[in-house]
Amino acid sequence: MSNITEDSSQTGGSSILEHATAVAVDSPRARTLEQRRERRREETDRKILQATLHIVATQGIGAVTIEEVARRSGVAKTTIYRRYRNTDDMLRRLSTMQWPASIITPTNLEPSRGNLQHMLEAATTRFDEEIGLKAVGAVLSANNGYFEQIVQQVIQPVKQRFAEFFAQGQQAGVFRGGLDLSFIFATIVGSMMANQALTDENGMSWAAKMTDLLWPMIAA
Repeated sequence: MSNITEDSSQTGGSSILEHATAVAVDSPRARTLEQRRERRREETDRKILQATLHIVATQGIGAVTIEEVARRSGVAKTTIYRRYRNTDDMLRRLSTMQWPASIITPTNLEPSRGNLQHMLEAATTRFDEEIGLKAVGAVLSANNGYFEQIVQQVIQPVKQRFAEFFAQGQQAGVFRGGLDLSFIFATIVGSMMANQALTDENGMSWAAKMTDLLWPMIAA
């Protein structure tokens, strides 16, 4: 009889402990800590992958090594090895990584010279923060499949937003008809990368000059 009582007590104690642990894990504080850990993991992954992209952009895929990625990212080699088996694994991760949606401006932005400059500034900031301006060319010109996800999630939405902006301007009579929007965007991206490589101007200075160049060509 005493054994049954003792077993029941132990079982009840175990249930109480498990319940208390579950409550603690599901508490607001625990959820906040888990969210912080997840953000740190995501930030570390982003640093590693941005460093990998920068190496590819400046030296080519063959130059990507764990040591070089660690040096450029500031993330310890041991941390990188915990996430990726080797450089091929890192590059494959680039091809599947989910990037934040590239919404650079509201979709109802009024077509105007000032807003064109605003969009150019926002696009520069977006590309620089996500993948680095030097990596844009490498991403767009690569034919290995590693960067298709980046093109679709980071670059293509920005291109689409510019197309919408110019289409709104054409409908409003602000921009002239018959514009080659793909060529205009390619010109914007090419100028953006050249400015980064050849000058020490910041994105806002470039955006102002690019606006001065584009406006006479597109204004109705």
